[in-house]
Amino acid sequence: MTDPASLTIAEAARAIQRRELSPTELTRACLERIERLNPRLNAFVLVTAERAQADAARAEEELQAGIYRGPLHGIPVGLKDLYDTAGIETAAGSAVLRGRIPERDAAAAAMLREAGAVLLGKTNTHEFAWGTTTNNPHTGPTRNPWDPERIPGGSSGGSGAAIAARLALGTLGTDTGGSIRIPAALCGCVGLKPTFGRVSRAGIIPMSWQFDHAGPIARTVEDAAILLQAIAGYDPDDFATVPVPVPDYRAALVPDVRGLRIGVPRDQFFGLLDPEVLVAVEEALETFRSLGAVVEDVDSGFTREQVISAWRLVNVEGRLYHAPYLEQHPEAYSEELRNILLQPLPEPLDLATACLDSYRIKEGVRRVLQSVDLLAAPTTMRPASRIGEDPVEVEGVQLSTGAAFASLTMPFNLAGVPAISIPCGFSSEGLPIGLQLAARPFDEPTLIRAAFSYECATDWHRREPPL
Repeated sequence: MTDPASLTIAEAARAIQRRELSPTELTRACLERIERLNPRLNAFVLVTAERAQADAARAEEELQAGIYRGPLHGIPVGLKDLYDTAGIETAAGSAVLRGRIPERDAAAAAMLREAGAVLLGKTNTHEFAWGTTTNNPHTGPTRNPWDPERIPGGSSGGSGAAIAARLALGTLGTDTGGSIRIPAALCGCVGLKPTFGRVSRAGIIPMSWQFDHAGPIARTVEDAAILLQAIAGYDPDDFATVPVPVPDYRAALVPDVRGLRIGVPRDQFFGLLDPEVLVAVEEALETFRSLGAVVEDVDSGFTREQVISAWRLVNVEGRLYHAPYLEQHPEAYSEELRNILLQPLPEPLDLATACLDSYRIKEGVRRVLQSVDLLAAPTTMRPASRIGEDPVEVEGVQLSTGAAFASLTMPFNLAGVPAISIPCGFSSEGLPIGLQLAARPFDEPTLIRAAFSYECATDWHRREPPL
């Protein structure tokens, strides 16, 4: 057998079921890989080796006793350092919460444990998730496995780098403006942001109560579907979740997009792109056409001005959450985040306009999705930039890292619709490029079917970084 850590979740699950691989062997392979590669990449900020070995031993005992919890039974995973874990530090990549030991698991973490997953540790994040680079002044920068001098994206950069480097078979991230999809695109992984309300955020340190989403980063669409299956569902501890039945996401893994209508919103997503990103995305659209999908241009349903306006709500909510910490320990914040959080608050009329614009974006995107099954666009304007490079350049235009890497993902957070990033090519420098698909609310099955169909027709997801 190849290195067990290089297996996908689905492959490892089949090997475990056939007794060809044990959870302890698989966990040991991941821990050994973490020990060897993590000092260079800084994907994990906390490795829970003893917990992982205990989880794996318990899974092995259950399997030997004929107890099988499903495809995550005995599978090693990592959690972004925003997910509360009972008895294990959760610091949100900050100095403010350093030493914080939760008493209970976040809902999604508890559901993964119930599914039999093995916890390897906590993955690095931008400080309190406020950024797109995972260049963290407190925990150090996470490095992109495809080029360690470049960013992995953020704020779930540790989770994306861990998947690309085969340090874990699955990870969970959070996504407020693109923080699952951006690392997936820049690290050559699959990142799935579910519908707002599909996965509980209870026990996850918030950035924005209105726009935070929790979801998986994995090597393949099938793996992302397996992880989503384990964490989806109604939770009374999260006001945003709704009692909508959870479908069988693996049943959507059918490589057939014939007749599927895919809208391409060129007005807001294709205006400023790195040429290699544009070529890769256009070729991906041609692949969908060759598979029988109907690909047509559509209006996005919103304006950039509305997105900028609505995003002010995130800053206001951030101020509310951080107010007591800022008052007591302002020195514990980095200058970057402190300056963001202490920006003047919007005037009441501007705040009301931001609320209205967020509704307009939601209404506009969902209206467009009534005429097509999916929307397709680049995930980011360009491939990964160098660590510390800010501003960055896109076709001669100087942009902040936030604008360059989150402008194309933010709208689907504001709209609350599910979106996925899948690998669709590489730049001439060997850097991954991501394609983004978005679907109607709670229509993750169509999203998964389309992404899986593309994945079956290409081999981008099979490439591994030259570590």
